[in-house]
Parts: sequence; structure tokens; C-alpha cells
Amino acid sequence: MSRLSEEGLSRLPADVAVPGYDRAQVKTGVVHLGVGAFHRAHQAVVFDDALASGDLRWGVLGASLRSPGVRDQLNPQDGLYTLVVRDGSDERLRVIGAGRGVLVGPEDPAALVAAMADADVHIVTLTVTEKGYRLDPATGDLLMDDADVAADLADISAPRTAPGFIVAALRARRAAGLKPFTVISCDNLPHNGKRIRAGVIAMARRIDPSLADWIEAEGAFPQTMIDRIVPATIPEDIARLTDRLGVEDQGMVKAEPFTQWVIEDWFAGERPDFAAPFFGREGVQLTDAVEPWEDAKLRLLNGAHSAIAYLGALSGHEHVHEAVAVPAFRACIEALWDEAQTTLDPPPGLEIAAYREALMARFSNAALMHRTRQIAMDGSQKLPQRLLAGVAERLAAGQGIKAMAMGVAAWMKWQSGVTESGEAFVVDDPLAGRTAELLAGADNDQDRISALLSLSAVFPPALAADDRFIAAVTGAYLSLGRNGAVEAARLAGE
Repeated sequence: MSRLSEEGLSRLPADVAVPGYDRAQVKTGVVHLGVGAFHRAHQAVVFDDALASGDLRWGVLGASLRSPGVRDQLNPQDGLYTLVVRDGSDERLRVIGAGRGVLVGPEDPAALVAAMADADVHIVTLTVTEKGYRLDPATGDLLMDDADVAADLADISAPRTAPGFIVAALRARRAAGLKPFTVISCDNLPHNGKRIRAGVIAMARRIDPSLADWIEAEGAFPQTMIDRIVPATIPEDIARLTDRLGVEDQGMVKAEPFTQWVIEDWFAGERPDFAAPFFGREGVQLTDAVEPWEDAKLRLLNGAHSAIAYLGALSGHEHVHEAVAVPAFRACIEALWDEAQTTLDPPPGLEIAAYREALMARFSNAALMHRTRQIAMDGSQKLPQRLLAGVAERLAAGQGIKAMAMGVAAWMKWQSGVTESGEAFVVDDPLAGRTAELLAGADNDQDRISALLSLSAVFPPALAADDRFIAAVTGAYLSLGRNGAVEAARLAGE
């Protein structure tokens, strides 16, 4: 079977949308670090819209900082791939043409630095997951003792980390007399722009204080909020799309119809005209204050997603839509939302009741087949912003945290690596080795809870020592063991 390609676009079925602009004239204006499925279903689509509008400055060069997998999917396809948007029985296909190829950082760091330093590049975006920033989840400080960070500090000419590549490229731009590019984090980190800025400046200051001063004065690191549910692609998806297209697309991604990108209006140089009407349909919004949007998304969408992922996966539900179909789980999520929304200051245009209703409808979209275990990955990096920040605010206000505590306790149960039915699984988390070590030394449930609460990288010490928090999490954890996830969730949702 032949692969999707530029040459074969004209032979695709008539109902497949394809690029209408001349791809040969497109410039590379964006470099994206971490070119996974979410980027391809979200930011790349926005830049594809910019190209379709006639502004051909916004082609996207992708970069993997780990493996050649995505490069091997996309480069043989001329950077093309299909976005499959599914909503119930409805399915829409669109070939995205913004991709200018994919580099693999570990194979040739200098090539990636040179590409980022090119004068045509105005924006560097990132989706490297929480752990890719090499920041302490609790403090936001750059992990100076991380082996790859230490290697970047010793030799920034061959960087290994996302902050390292940014520092190396900004150093090259300054030497060439160019302005900095704008750095846009698109990961679910609280205050993501401030965090990546702090990490970059901290690394630059250790390498060259004058470079750090230049970045502080001239650089731009806008805050963002990104939202779209993008399940992992499985082999059956590729096979099904092959039957539709008549060619194989190994880089395809699938997503829900909803998409949103809120960006702080702070740029170091040129940017697309995000305010233009053609961006409206893809949900791009410039604002002076991202934090209220960010908090609502992290604590309502992401917090509920994590809770339902652990509860659902523990009880044997493979997909999110199956889990939220269980009345007890749905009630627990509604109770969690009741708690979380009291910590929010909704921005104009965000009506919480309607947002909650829309979220539950999105969770219930069976066409997505969103796996609970995909969401459960890297939980130690997600828990602080998705659940613990809201927990701390509720406790400070003297309010209860019964449903939020159930989400935290479900994460703790997940660290055992065994479902309720006795199925063993691998805990996919950067702290999995540490949590396994802590649990191995615990003799009973109370010891297990205390051991996990000692993880300062996850639980701020003041919160971990709060008797109200300990009591709520202990009660939820014991209820999970005694009653099982469904009944425990029902009790938490009362």
C-alpha cells in the first residue's frame, strides 16, 4: 500500500479536505518541540488555517526530542497527515499541510538549533508533557541535578532538553543580530509561560548571564490555555483510514470537534493574525489574562479526566465514555466539579454551568475511544495542578474536599500496579520507581498513604501535613479498598 503524499492528494476521495495553497511557497515560521498527536490535532491545524488564508509564513517544522517515530511517520508522507474529527456517527477528514518535516533532536542537535535560529522562524511552540520541562512540579524550579540538564549546562552546543534547545537557539540568534522568537508552551502546566521562561532564564544565567539578561528584556513567553481531546491512535484507526483513503497514513490523528486556544497577547516579533475571522472557527482567542481560563480547564476538565481515568481503569473500564456512563462515576465527577468551581474566578464569556454540561457531553463521545490508561500516564506530574491546587484553596476556605480527595486516593491506588480484578499493569510515570519503592516498604494502608504523601515532588509539605487532607484522603483510600471504585465513587458523590 502506497503512503499519503503530495503527489497523491488529487486522487483522494472528494469528501476529504486537502490543502488549497501552494505548499512549495510556504516558509517555516514555527518550530514545534514534541510533535505528538496533540500538536498535530491542535496547534498545527491553526497554522494550517493561517496558510489557507494566504499568509504563507507559518509552516511548521516539527522536532522530536526523544525518538524518530514521528519523523518516520511523517517525512515519507511529505509532512502530510489526516485529521479525523469524530462526533458520534459523524466523521470529517482533513489533510493538514502545514508540516515542513520532522527533525530528531538527539540525532543531530546542531541541525535543530540552526533551524530554530533561522531568521524566518518567529515562534517556537512546545508539547513535551509536564516532565519534559525538567522542572520541579512543586516549586517550578529547573532541576539542576537532572542528568540531561547538567549535560546542557556543561555543553549547550549539543542540547538534550527543551529548555536547552531554546537557550542554544536564542544564543545563536543573539549572535546573529536577530530578535528572539516567541516561546509558546502548549502543555497543561499552570502558568506555563512563566514556568518555561523561568527554566530558560535559569539555564541561560548559568551559561552566560548577559544572555539571560537579553532573554529577560527581549523575549516573550505568553501564557496559554489549550483544549482538545485527542485520543491515542491505534492500528485499527490507521487500517480504517486506509480503507477510506486508498493510501496509508501512518501519521493520522483523531480528535473531538471542540477545540480552543487562548493565548496571552505577548509576542517578541511577528505572529499570525489570530484575530482574523478565519481563526474563529478553530477557537483561537487573544487575551490579557489567561489564568482564569487556564484554572477552569485544569480543575474542571483535567481534574475530572484524571479522577475518572483512575477510577475507571481500576474498575476495568477501558474508555472514558464507558466510565462516565456509570451513574456513580458521573455523580462523583459532578461533586468534584461542585467543589472545584468554588475555587475559580470565571472570565467573561465562560459560563460554568454550560461548560460543565459541555464537558460531560465531550467525555461521553464514544467515537473517540479515549483510553483511561492514556490519561492515567504521568500522574505525578499532573496531580498538583489538576487536583491539589484546588484542594489547598478549598481547605484554606474551610471547605470540604470529599470528591477531590477521592481523585487523589484513586491515583494512590493506581500506584500499586494492580486493578480491582487483580490484573497487573505497568505504572507509566516518571516517579514510578520511587512510588514502588515507597509502597514496598509499607505494611498497611495507613503506611502506604503516609509513604506516598511524603513525595514532596507531588504533595507540598504543608498540604501533606494537613490533618484535614490526610483524613479525607485516608477515608477515600480505605473506601476504595473496602467497597471498590464504583461504590466508593458513589459515596464520594453524595
